[in-house]
Amino acid sequence: MNTATALGAAPARALSQGDLACALAVIVIWGSNFVVMKMGLQTLSPMLLGTLRFMAASLPFLLFVRRPALPWRFIVAYGLAQGLGQFGLLFLGLRLGMTAGMASVVMQTQAFFTLILAVTLLHERARPAQWLGLAVAFGGLLVIASAHGEGALQMSLAGFVLTLGAAFMWATSNLVVRFAARVGGDYAPFPFIVWSSTVPIVPFFALALWLDGPAVVAAQLAGLNGRALFAVLYLALLATLLAYSLWTRLLQRHPAGRVSPFSLLIPVVGLLAAMLVLGEQPAPAQWAGTGAVLCGMLINQFGHLWWKRG
Repeated sequence: MNTATALGAAPARALSQGDLACALAVIVIWGSNFVVMKMGLQTLSPMLLGTLRFMAASLPFLLFVRRPALPWRFIVAYGLAQGLGQFGLLFLGLRLGMTAGMASVVMQTQAFFTLILAVTLLHERARPAQWLGLAVAFGGLLVIASAHGEGALQMSLAGFVLTLGAAFMWATSNLVVRFAARVGGDYAPFPFIVWSSTVPIVPFFALALWLDGPAVVAAQLAGLNGRALFAVLYLALLATLLAYSLWTRLLQRHPAGRVSPFSLLIPVVGLLAAMLVLGEQPAPAQWAGTGAVLCGMLINQFGHLWWKRG
């Protein structure tokens, strides 16, 4: 019996066709997600967009959705890590010059942060190919970071660093889910997402008042247009409630190191959407770095098969 099993981790199982369908749905929703964020940030500040997103994802459902049978510490920890941490940093990074296409690439480094945290804290086993994939992807990130600029449609260094921090917070929330699964067993993901989405509302709104000022916040709310409303509803209902419920279910059923690499297809959708909708054109070095990151993710996911053949 290995260490993970001894500590109560769920036994490994093959991904079913339903699991794969859920993963593909998440890829499409989250791949388009970055363009929608950019649209919302054209009229809303990062902290106010976070406030409205999580209000729409939680408050209308509290009367109909019972609190999940989990200790409050998991609900609060997930809400702070995934809500305030991940999206606070990501929205701020997008506002400070991170392009939507590159954000879709950099955010997927959560797979490698998740791997490191899962090995360290959950004692999940990592194959040699997974470490090799991490090294290749890290090299790609260094190439992407070196290609930052300050012009229109250029990725800024500040935006890159904030987005990398957001990816780490996503990985942290993945670990919260795995710990919660050990305590709460097969809890329902949807109530978990709804109730944890209440946690970042007050911190986001407090930050909006502090950073933007009450007058600016009131003006943004009064001038809420159709584009901003679409962004809020897309991010709340699809990207938060639906996609994160599916993602949480996958993390409940399978080891974190197996689920997280499926995000390698999200940058493909994200880059195409950013090019078609926003007119972004990554620099040659950014394309090279993106290729290295995706190659690292492929090695992470499938390298063990090549390793055995060798």
